[in-house]
Amino acid sequence: MLRLAPLAGGSLVLGGCGYSLAGRGSFLPDYIQSLGIPMFGNRTPYSPIEQIFTEKVRVEFQGRGRYQVVPNDTGVDGVVRGEIVSIGAAPAGFNPSQQASRYRFTVVVSVSFADARQKKVLWENPSLSFSDEYELASAASAQLAASGGAGAFIDQERAAVDRLSSDFARSVVSAIMEAF
Repeated sequence: MLRLAPLAGGSLVLGGCGYSLAGRGSFLPDYIQSLGIPMFGNRTPYSPIEQIFTEKVRVEFQGRGRYQVVPNDTGVDGVVRGEIVSIGAAPAGFNPSQQASRYRFTVVVSVSFADARQKKVLWENPSLSFSDEYELASAASAQLAASGGAGAFIDQERAAVDRLSSDFARSVVSAIMEAF
């Protein structure tokens, strides 16, 4: 019992010292209850990417349970705007035949969050770079290597695009809510 007493006491002290789980707080003003998230712009030739990324950001905010999310920027308390600036792919892993089997995809997005009532930007990142590595099916890897672009990734690997956009949305929403 005496050995467990310091552990129990330490737990009580840490529980009351202000530590909390990341991703649970919000620096946003309390009056922000509705968010407008219009379709992101897209400077790349890959047309479905803005729809996928916009929808994932909307879903991520809705998943936080605190905000009403609408697809326009009128009659709301806050507005999230984004524009896909670029998307690229580079080999990051190779199979025994020295063919690329893993790719690092990088998406650069300009994102901002504005308080519509105060008419001021609360958070922005004009060149948020998000990247991750994904295993690709051999057919998609061959097509991506031959084309040298991200088009094959978007066309052939919808599951990887979904993972990339979901990861991106979590990062953006956390950054906006926590002011990082």
